[in-house]
Amino acid sequence: MSDHYETLGVARDASGDQVKKAYRKLARQLHPDVNAAPDAEERFKSVSQAYDVLADPDKRAAYDRGGDPYGGAGGADGQGFSFTDIMDAFFGGQGGAGARGPRPRQRRGQDALIRLQVDLSEATFGAEREIAVDTAVGCPTCDGSGAQPGTGTRRCEVCGGRGEVQQVQRSFLGQVMTSRPCTTCQGYGSVIAHPCVQCSGDGRVRSRRTLTIRVPAGVDTGTRIQLAGEGEVGAGNGPPGDLYVEVVVSQHESFVRRGDDLHATVSVPMTAAALGTSIELDTLDGQRTLEIDPGTQSGEARTLRGLGVTHLRAGGRGDLVVHVEVLTPKNLDDEQRRLLTELAERRGEQRPDGRFDQHGSGLFHRLRDALSGK
Repeated sequence: MSDHYETLGVARDASGDQVKKAYRKLARQLHPDVNAAPDAEERFKSVSQAYDVLADPDKRAAYDRGGDPYGGAGGADGQGFSFTDIMDAFFGGQGGAGARGPRPRQRRGQDALIRLQVDLSEATFGAEREIAVDTAVGCPTCDGSGAQPGTGTRRCEVCGGRGEVQQVQRSFLGQVMTSRPCTTCQGYGSVIAHPCVQCSGDGRVRSRRTLTIRVPAGVDTGTRIQLAGEGEVGAGNGPPGDLYVEVVVSQHESFVRRGDDLHATVSVPMTAAALGTSIELDTLDGQRTLEIDPGTQSGEARTLRGLGVTHLRAGGRGDLVVHVEVLTPKNLDDEQRRLLTELAERRGEQRPDGRFDQHGSGLFHRLRDALSGK
């Protein structure tokens, strides 16, 4: 009988990782699907059997003592290797002895997401808000163990605490041993004999709590604020995930946000636009005076520097851009019509027949004069 250490080419004190590395290298070289040599299949069987023994601490200990590593369960051929190990050798998986054994009951919890609505002023200057969060927390009755107080867990009788069961099948490679999670203990290796009546053995319950959150200045709709460790507690009272608060900024009745700039529209009478005036404008910083220069046209804009939204990740603020809308008077009485007509006549802006006459010497006027022979 060949020496398993010699077959894999490792020392007798080789670590588990060294054994796995040697097996993967030889398995890639000797697998019958990639090696057509006459003795490749037999050498592959020997390598697989050697790895199955040396990768398992219990089997390796029995082998080192000179005993039967399979305890009589390996069959007449003594070839009981894991199909998972063969796949690991070719695809670089993390199976083998390092991945075997029961899985822990504690697992990290999931992240949670809630939405928080803020107004434009809070988005501009920042705010402190209280939020209600409904997440999973550790069960207060069993302290997250999942077992009724005064009881605990017992080793699974089906898998013997390994968390997995093995099945031996015969193939062209010999007897192939496959492993799957134990259905009795769900792979934990232990069974909760008396589950907690409050959490039903999960180790967590849902609870509503209140958190205080700081909304930074400059947030916009879609901005997410991360609160580490405030998410869902994991199964078995495992570490919690994170909580993400997604900001939704409400629409403002007067201002429209574009990036970090704010835009607003003010309406002024035609006479005020012509003569000039001052308007007291309500901004997020209080009242500010907006100067309307004489002759201001509809659609012109005035910029008030530094009265916009705070830059989220930099100093300073955006601007407030005020758009001017000039109102044309309607429903004139006789006296108002007379005065406007007189003004138009004095400015040469209206012909006697009422047709509009643009004052100036633009392209239209030059073309008209040329056609009329002037």
